[in-house]
Order: sequence, then C-alpha cells, then structure tokens
Amino acid sequence: MKRLLDIALALLALLLLWPVLLLVALLVRRKLGSPVFFRQTRPGLNGVPFELVKFRTMRDAVGPDGAPLPDGERLTPFGRFLRSTSLDELPELWNVLKGEMSLVGPRPLLMQYLGRYSPRQARRHEVRPGITGWAQVNGRNAISWEEKFELDVWYVDHQSGMLDLKILWLTVLSVFKREGVSQSGHATMQEFMGSETPED
Repeated sequence: MKRLLDIALALLALLLLWPVLLLVALLVRRKLGSPVFFRQTRPGLNGVPFELVKFRTMRDAVGPDGAPLPDGERLTPFGRFLRSTSLDELPELWNVLKGEMSLVGPRPLLMQYLGRYSPRQARRHEVRPGITGWAQVNGRNAISWEEKFELDVWYVDHQSGMLDLKILWLTVLSVFKREGVSQSGHATMQEFMGSETPED
C-alpha cells in the first residue's frame, strides 16, 4: 500500500506542479547557471546507493587551493529561498517513481556516513529514504544528529499509512513556516562525524 500511495501521489504532484518545476528550472539556469540539477550518490534502502536528483542551490566557487568554498559562501539568497521552501526537493519525485525513494522516510544522507552510524542509527536504512520524514516535521536541521536519528528509528518501528499522511500534512505546514531550515551557526547542517557515545 505504501508503494502504491507513493506512485499515485508522486504522479499527481508532478501533474499539478509541472509549471512550478519548469519555472524553478528556468530560474536556476538564469541565476546559478548549468547544470540545473544537483546529482549525488546517496544510500537508499539497506544502504544500496542510488543517484539523488535535486535542484541546484549553490554556485560553483573554489578557493585558491582549488577546493570548493564552504556551503555558507556558495549558498546564494536564491538558493536559501529554494531550501527554505523545499522547492529544491521537487525533482526527487522522480526518485520516488523509480522506487529509489518514498514520499515519507528518513532523509537520504551522505555515503560516508554509513560507517559512522551506531547499529541502532543504521536501522534508518531498513526503509526507503523519503522526501520528508518524521525528523523533518520535528525540528528538521535545528535538532542534533542524535535526535534526528532517534526520530528516524522511531519512524521505522511505527510506520503506517496514517502516520505517512500525518507527516505529509505537517510537512506542508512546516514549509509555510520555514522553520528548522539550518542548524544554528551553519548554512545547512554540520557534518555528522559519529556519535561520541554510540549505542549498540
């Protein structure tokens, strides 16, 4: 049922939002240049890699050493707007249709984090990653990594159709409020280096 709901709602969203997708793509092309889409390998169900697709929100900028500048220096006001409204996430509907993601589930993070999770935290990969999730409607990036992972594991243990619908509704409300977009003192979220006291 969850997969059927994902397909039905993702198709409906694409049909309704294609003018928005087109407009955002044109604005990204004008303000940030090419490519319009940001593509990155992320861990999916059971940690299996897939290519995540989002709208680009950062400009290409490197320091004297050739390394990319910090996120805060590459993230433009337009990019911040896309992130705060979650418009940058809309292309992930394609990942949902392909079966790589779900509408609701733990957010797909970075591949290098896989070896940094405690066994309990790694349980977040027992379900498909989502465009939104229980952690996103309970603090988003304003909470600590440990809190976020606890919320992810709670979702894994309590997932249901009704819970997913509740999370989708709360996501709509949180997008309008634009709360928890970034961690205090960071443009997005500080890199997860592993818990100081990992749980078994």
